Amino acid sequence: MPLDPAVQSLLKDSSALIPAIVQDATSREVLMLAYMNSESLALTLETGMATFWSRSRNELWVKGATSGHFQHVQSVALDCDGDALLVQVTQIGVACHTGESTCFHKPLAVTTP
Repeated sequence: MPLDPAVQSLLKDSSALIPAIVQDATSREVLMLAYMNSESLALTLETGMATFWSRSRNELWVKGATSGHFQHVQSVALDCDGDALLVQVTQIGVACHTGESTCFHKPLAVTTP
């Protein structure tokens, strides 16, 4: 599916993978980071289902197609440089493949000055 030319013109590099930060639309918790290409972005905007590009499998994947833990997209915003996306979703089930609610579940210690 081709990306709308008006959207494509806003991207810094429409041939590159675009980092997509996925956030719960209600709680604002950051759920995961994934990557989109032009095709997965077009599918996400068209279907309302979070669709990404798997770098490890080199294929498109709809979040939840295997697990049932779908992400229903509420909004998509492009950052000021045109090279990152914020995708707000209603999460069904857990976001992380490990079974955690978010992929960001491993806190690191920070030494403050």
